[in-house]
Parts: sequence; structure tokens; C-alpha cells
Amino acid sequence: MNWQKIIKQEQAKEYYKSLDKFLDDEYKTKKIYPRKDKIFRAFDLCSYDKLKVVILGQDPYHQPNQAQGLAFSTPASIKNPPSMVNIIKEVISDVGDCECLDGDLTPWANQGVLLINAVLTVQDSSANSHKNKGWETFTDNIIKHISKEKENIVFILWGASSIKKAKIIDEKKHHIITSVHPSPLSAYRGFFGSKPFSKTNNFLKATNQKTIKW
Repeated sequence: MNWQKIIKQEQAKEYYKSLDKFLDDEYKTKKIYPRKDKIFRAFDLCSYDKLKVVILGQDPYHQPNQAQGLAFSTPASIKNPPSMVNIIKEVISDVGDCECLDGDLTPWANQGVLLINAVLTVQDSSANSHKNKGWETFTDNIIKHISKEKENIVFILWGASSIKKAKIIDEKKHHIITSVHPSPLSAYRGFFGSKPFSKTNNFLKATNQKTIKW
């Protein structure tokens, strides 16, 4: 099995056909992020066979040049947005160092971290504008597949909409870490000090998996 096969199976379903039609219209008539060819970048960079960790966000950044198809990640060439600044702070406070000070989380993806949002597209300057259009069904089905077919995956769920996904993950087979979202609106209410990165590596060590260089 690979991501391409799983995504193709979803794309053949009725809900996805409706979503696809909606996206076609949106990309033609509005400014949508990320670029169409980057929607599934998280799956391109994180190999199905290497998967160890799933980090789930809400929806992509909605300002120009930020979203690049990896949840929370931004291109190295731009200033880190506030959520990314807070993630880096927590990485450094938790494990002492950070591989991705420039905000580009590609090195995490290459080590087996799947960085996806519950919703994979967004309209310019309009957070949650593609909510309830079908993406939640898609990401639910991806998570259900991982939960069923894999073992000992760490799921890091940040923010209320991500935490709701816990109910479709088999906790007997996997490890779930939850906290509030790293955005400035909530980071001080429990994201800082939640230590998700060391907790993840402790679990990976305990299950004889290679740890992530955060």
C-alpha cells in the first residue's frame, strides 16, 4: 500500500467528486492556498512505509506565500508566522535544539512525520473558508486507515478540531498526544510546556523505532 493508492481510492468516492468540483471553481475564481500542485505535498514527502508520527492542524495558512502543503510549515524564505514561532519555542524548550529554525518542516516530513491539516485548502485571508466541504471526510479516512493498518504511530493533535479526531484512532495500538493549538490565541493555555516532542521520542524509543530529530 502507498499514499497514492489510498488517495486514489478516496478520489473515486462521491464526497470527493463534489469536493473536487468545488475546488475547481474556487481555484479558477479566487486566490486559494496552497497551490493546487502542493495540496498533497505532505504525502509526497513522508513515505507511507516510514510513517511514525502524524501532526494534525486545522487548515492551511491563509496569507500569501505561507502555505506549502505541510501543516504549520512555511517556506524558509519568509518570516515565521506566530504559530510556527511558538512551535519552535516549544521544540527548543522541550528537546534543546530545533532542526527547522527557518520554519520549513521538510526535514521532519522526510523522517516520517506526516504534517496534515483537517482541511487541506483555504481561501486567501479567510480562515476556515473550506471547512465542511469534504476535506474532513478525506482526512478522517486517512487517519482511520493509518489507525487500522499501522501500529505504534504517534498522533499529535493540536487544537479543538484536531482533538476530535482522537475518537477514530485506536488507542490500544497507537499513542495520542493532545494540547491546545500553538497559535498566539491559545499557546499560553497549555501548548507551552506540553512537551510533545520529547514525549513522541520517548514512545518511539520504547517501541524500538528511530527517534525524530526535531
